Amino acid sequence: MDETPNSNEQAVWYAIRVTYNREMKVKCELDVLGIRNFVPMQYKAQERNGRLVKRLVPSVHNLIFIYIEPSRMWQYKSTTALPIRYIMRREPDGRRKPIIVPQQQMDSFIAVAGTYDEQLIYLNPDPGDFNQGDRVRILGGPFEGAEGVFVRVKGDRRVVVSIEGVVAVATTFIHPSLLEKIE
Repeated sequence: MDETPNSNEQAVWYAIRVTYNREMKVKCELDVLGIRNFVPMQYKAQERNGRLVKRLVPSVHNLIFIYIEPSRMWQYKSTTALPIRYIMRREPDGRRKPIIVPQQQMDSFIAVAGTYDEQLIYLNPDPGDFNQGDRVRILGGPFEGAEGVFVRVKGDRRVVVSIEGVVAVATTFIHPSLLEKIE
C-alpha cells in the first residue's frame, strides 16, 4: 500500500462498519499500518470459571472510526482482506455518501467514549428526545472539553455526545455546575 497520500488531501474521520465483530482485527491491522483509528470500548463484567472478571470490550460491535485521507482510505478499503463498509448517509438529492465525522464532534466523542467507563450508555443514533435539550460544553472532570446535549437518561443528568446517523453516548452523571451552555 502506498503510504503517501495525495498532497492536497486532508485526513478525515470515516465511520466504518465491520462485519462479524472483527473491529479489533481491523484496529490491529490499522495500528500496524500507522493509521489513526478509534474503537469505542468499555469494561464489562463477565463470568469466567465461576468468577466475575472485567474485560475491556468494544461498546458498539462492528463499528470503527478511521482517520485517513480519502484516496488512502479507498486504497486501504480495496486491499484489506477484512470486509469493511462505509456507513452511508442519504443526501438531499438522493445520492448516498460516506459519513465523515467533523473533527470537533470526533474529539468530543473520544473524550467521552475513550474513558472506558462502565456507566456510559450507548444510545440508538436515531434522533430522539435528546435533540431538544440544550447544547453544552463540559468544564471539568474526566469529560472536560466535550460538547453535547444536556439530557435526563435513567433519571440522571447527563450529556449526550453523538455522531449523527452512527452512534451516541451518554456520560455518567454531570453536575450542572460543570456545564456551560453553548449558543
